[in-house]
Amino acid sequence: MPLTLAEKIISKQAGRAVRAGDLAIVPISRVMVHDSVIDAVMAGLAELGRDRVWDASKVGVFVDHAAPAPTPVVADSHRVLREWVRAQGIETFYDAGEGVCHQIMVEEGYCEPGGIIVGSDSHSNSYGAVGAFGAGMGATDIAVALGLGRTWLRVPESIKVTFTGGLRRGVTWKDAIMRVVRELGTDGARYACVEFHGAGDLPQGDRITIAGMTTEMGAKAGIVAGTPEAPAWLTADPGASYLREVTVDLSTLEPQIAIPPRVDQVSDVGEAGRVAVDVVFLGSCTNGRPGDLPAAEPDPADRE
Repeated sequence: MPLTLAEKIISKQAGRAVRAGDLAIVPISRVMVHDSVIDAVMAGLAELGRDRVWDASKVGVFVDHAAPAPTPVVADSHRVLREWVRAQGIETFYDAGEGVCHQIMVEEGYCEPGGIIVGSDSHSNSYGAVGAFGAGMGATDIAVALGLGRTWLRVPESIKVTFTGGLRRGVTWKDAIMRVVRELGTDGARYACVEFHGAGDLPQGDRITIAGMTTEMGAKAGIVAGTPEAPAWLTADPGASYLREVTVDLSTLEPQIAIPPRVDQVSDVGEAGRVAVDVVFLGSCTNGRPGDLPAAEPDPADRE
């Protein structure tokens, strides 16, 4: 029975063979929680009658969404969060200014390849950069995962994206994934797992960008195939069933731009014309790493 990457991971964790559409109860490798939902998560745990998380060593908590605190109310929420972290004995805690949750989760080795990781943020798909099944969930589901160490999933269908050729000068992997968003649209991968082939040997940061952007297609998860961190068993089988297959020829790709207000309203930069820019912000769940900053330095020839 040929399996996709998502089917392989969920089958292994569920302890039985599953296919797209099946329901499965699976153990969680790790749970990520950030500051903007912690009050609701703590309330959910209380409703479950749980005063302790199932395993403090498998929980990561981050203060990065409203940091530094913009109001006294948020500041008090952060205070409660820090007290809760200490009381629970959670050691994987990153306070305001220490970094973005998804970047740290991957870069510091908190994402177990082949495991299932849930986070309280939609861009938890980023964990597929190292061959994990990462999925964002709401506060109630995160509370259940924290209290029980497991969750339920409907096994998603998969979409296969294959990159061929090589990027030309001035074109980045953010352009490549934006081209995929342009192809699929904001709901073209709704509750699917987008499986990427031809990107496994990329630097980890580029893989985070690719996996994390699957959120903008409505995906449940995004997994980069063939990464150096992935276990040997984590390969898609020949003949696996896909909802759709997309091929992107990188050698013909132009720089891409998303035109407001839609993230899938993407066009070649050359087709967008010259647009006056008032403010430029460098930093997001998918970019904003040190390697992205020099690339944004304007060419002196373009200065007026």
